[in-house]
Amino acid sequence: MSSKQEQVEKLLGNKKGLSELKSRILFVIGALIIYRMGTFLPVPGVNPAAMAALLDQNSGGLIDMFNMFSGGALGRYSIFALGVMPYITASIIMQILGHTVPALREMKKEGETGRRKITQYTRYFTIILAAVQSFSITSALQSFDAAGGIPVVPQPGFGFLFTATVSLTGGTMFLMWLGEQITERGIGNGISLIIFAGIVVGLPGAVYSVFQLVSEGQLNALWAILLMVLALALTAFIVFVERGQRRITMQFARRGGRQATQAQTSYLPLKVNMAGVIPVIFASSLVLFPSTIASFVGQNEGFGWLTDLSQQLSPGNTLYMIFFGSLIVFFAYFYTALTFNSDETADNLKKQSAVIPGIRPGKQTSSYLDGVLNRVTFWGSLYLLGVSLLPDLIGQFITIPFALGGTGLLIVVVVAMDFMAQLQNHLVSQQYDSVLKKTNIKNYQRSSKIRR
Repeated sequence: MSSKQEQVEKLLGNKKGLSELKSRILFVIGALIIYRMGTFLPVPGVNPAAMAALLDQNSGGLIDMFNMFSGGALGRYSIFALGVMPYITASIIMQILGHTVPALREMKKEGETGRRKITQYTRYFTIILAAVQSFSITSALQSFDAAGGIPVVPQPGFGFLFTATVSLTGGTMFLMWLGEQITERGIGNGISLIIFAGIVVGLPGAVYSVFQLVSEGQLNALWAILLMVLALALTAFIVFVERGQRRITMQFARRGGRQATQAQTSYLPLKVNMAGVIPVIFASSLVLFPSTIASFVGQNEGFGWLTDLSQQLSPGNTLYMIFFGSLIVFFAYFYTALTFNSDETADNLKKQSAVIPGIRPGKQTSSYLDGVLNRVTFWGSLYLLGVSLLPDLIGQFITIPFALGGTGLLIVVVVAMDFMAQLQNHLVSQQYDSVLKKTNIKNYQRSSKIRR
């Protein structure tokens, strides 16, 4: 009877854990559905047909990249046209300031209270950036006409400018709030999942356009097959590198009473790409800044060079590759330094009586970890650089609508892997919780019997 009762309790515990997991997954799905519905709500005062025709005339370059990250919201000029890029940019700037401004450094040391204050400042900064970007884009949009002289904004003026700026800024703030809710109540990083959803919805259209080009004879079928094989091979390569680790051998001294026993060996894993997909997202966000500024002041007298600069920073150009690649390498090192503190790790190893063979505890261990981490991050940054710039290199030999390029594919694969890892961690934690609850009940029953 006791064994059957334990099996029933275990089954009920799993059901309870699966019920919570189901609710979290449903919350993520519901939030992403709301996000997709919002991408179809146009900003008041914009002619959707003229806006779509205007984007078709100016397709390619940063416009397609921005439209990809927004899930097609820019093409419809919906309230979510800016996406979460203002929030990402604000997060970048706040993280950099957190290492340079003494007041913010002290605030980070306050623990949870300091993190909440920094998060609040990031939200305020997001509002400012979203308002500036929405105002600049909306101001420039009033002077554009689609094919046939059809104006994109039939009734330009202060009323439209104010309404569109408030709508786009409010849409960005709603996406920021929605991402935070997904992180808290769902599974995975909410902002990353929103970007993931925006990229994935464009995949069927990209595949269809490739097949359409093949059927019309504009693209060789052999090239299409090679591109599919390349996409699968690139996906496998991304998964392989993301799972890659540099394991550092550690020895823990076990002590039993007054005499030391045999040392225990373990490993400190350092991922090849410890920064994940964050450097690519950060670099993609900052590379859009010149075009935003150019749309705001580029048409004024004396600022034509800014428009030329934004055109040179379009995908496929040499200047874009240099600028985008430099940002990826910088943020790979920068974000890795944020997430891994070698001094703190060395202190923790010393407290746990763990040593790296041949390396003295303390400062030498910290210096050794820094050296290994720098070498590992170097190869990780080259990996991110190569995958992100691969579509531009292919574009030098063949012209195709490579909508889901290296950047998009990298984000999709890494976010999917992170989601699955957090899903597995949640299942494991539910199993441990059920075991601990049973253990506490059994201990309580035993103690009550002894007292009796």
